[in-house]
Amino acid sequence: MTIKQAQNKVDDWIKKYGVRYFNELTNMAILTEEVGEVARIIARQYGEQSFKKSDRNPELADELADVLFVLICIANQTGINLEDAFKKNLEKKTERDKNRHFSNKKLKK
Repeated sequence: MTIKQAQNKVDDWIKKYGVRYFNELTNMAILTEEVGEVARIIARQYGEQSFKKSDRNPELADELADVLFVLICIANQTGINLEDAFKKNLEKKTERDKNRHFSNKKLKK
């Protein structure tokens, strides 16, 4: 699935099941909440925190998909073509960082 196809699928889903998009501020708050859920899993699964009994079967893949869904919602409602934006962003990063990381002593083994 391309990013554009994902944007279309989310838009179709919103129109069929979601009634309408939440406003941009609400979606930003939801995105923050979803990123927090990803952080919680990472801190416990890969970090030094332990899971609580109330942490029921956390799934990183599902939480990352939640983040992606809300991110796509924000892009759709603000008229951003994420596929084009991502391509431009990758070009920018490549030009800016093409030598930067190779010369970073912290990344050497």
